[in-house]
Amino acid sequence: QVQLVESGGGLVQPGGSLRLSCAASGGIFSLYAMGWYRQAPGKQRELVAHITSGGSTNYADSVKGRFTISRDNAKNTVYLQMNSLKPEDTAVYYCYARRGARDYWGQGTQVTVSS
Repeated sequence: QVQLVESGGGLVQPGGSLRLSCAASGGIFSLYAMGWYRQAPGKQRELVAHITSGGSTNYADSVKGRFTISRDNAKNTVYLQMNSLKPEDTAVYYCYARRGARDYWGQGTQVTVSS
């Protein structure tokens, strides 16, 4: 059983930056693909960024060039660096770990972009 704990959310002004972290325990972290989804009120859940066990990444078009996903296998942690934040980035951000057909989820962290 994999447990995921997100941190780093908060309130930031438009144009600002935040770094989200997701610490994993209970599994062999390096074997899992990791990623981030987000969900804003009244909207569907959206895949934000994904990183494979080998380090390949992909991003939603809406965040390309602004967000960067990375992983530190020594720390069992995946990061989401978010720059040039926009009000439309406001959402609860959820970390996941994936291996085969099984997904594990964190509890979510709120990101609010507002002046």
